[in-house]
Amino acid sequence: MSWERLKQVARGAAVRKRSSVLVRNIRAHEWRQYRAIRLAALSNAPEAFGSTFEAEDNRSDEEWRVRAAAAAAGQDRGLYVAADRNGSWHGMAGGFTPGEPPADVDVVSMWVAPEARGRGLGESMLHAVADWAVGRGFRTLGLWVTEGNEPALRLYERCGFIATGDRQPLPSSPDKDELRMLLDVAD
Repeated sequence: MSWERLKQVARGAAVRKRSSVLVRNIRAHEWRQYRAIRLAALSNAPEAFGSTFEAEDNRSDEEWRVRAAAAAAGQDRGLYVAADRNGSWHGMAGGFTPGEPPADVDVVSMWVAPEARGRGLGESMLHAVADWAVGRGFRTLGLWVTEGNEPALRLYERCGFIATGDRQPLPSSPDKDELRMLLDVAD
């Protein structure tokens, strides 16, 4: 285990102890909670996602079941949630393969509920996605972040992501740009 990795594990454990929130993989039967948190995220921060509330709200129950089961299986995607002892979810972050080159895995669906921000949940969820990627032999995480989303940019920079200079229109709102960031997770 590398020194960087050891620090990440220690930081994640400290966050869990301090906040009583555990970051864990979604379970297949939790599709209703997944739907609820995804819609809450899209409602709270529509400019942070490539999809829209309307598009996601129109998905069938079966589509949500399939998405939750695929994320729980963890083969080509993983979805991590920040859940408290009562079972309430306070955030989510996912990883998806194959990533868009030069990334092996793209971080997607990153969101922390407003009332839970500032407690280290974002870092813990990103570390969970990184662990998932490393466990599958991947070396590089990538993500797109909406230009002007300063809290998200600061989070990603704290976690070691570096801006590439690449930009593209935000799929859900083409009048806004998103910026590409990468993180090398190889030991």
